[in-house]
Amino acid sequence: MFDIGFSELMLIGMVALVVIGPERLPKVARTVGHLLGRVQRYVSDVKSDIQREMDLDELKKLQSQVKDSARELESSFRGQVSDVESSIRHTTEQAGAELSALEKQVRGDPSAAAESSAGEAGAASAKPQLELGLEASHAAVRDKSP
Repeated sequence: MFDIGFSELMLIGMVALVVIGPERLPKVARTVGHLLGRVQRYVSDVKSDIQREMDLDELKKLQSQVKDSARELESSFRGQVSDVESSIRHTTEQAGAELSALEKQVRGDPSAAAESSAGEAGAASAKPQLELGLEASHAAVRDKSP
């Protein structure tokens, strides 16, 4: 703290011995020691309080960053969930429309025949691909068997 050398301390001690006297010097030195101890404890308490405040500020910043990340994650998750829900809803509506067209066709409704023929044309074009894929997988299984 202070840049005081040993010779300077000796000079201060000699002056204190002359000014205070040999009888009161130990009591004064003890009092000065207690006061210096209190000052050191006070300084260390202030340092620890400042450090705690700095740590608290860092924790608050970290907490705000975590909250922002959580909000972003939640909004992203909600967006993905809504996309999946709309996709499922669209698929359900399509399946319901196809089911009602099939029901109409089974009942013999002539207007459903036109709707189902368009659906069958798409299914017929997909059918050979499906059959070829199955035949190819069956052939591969037959080739591997001993």
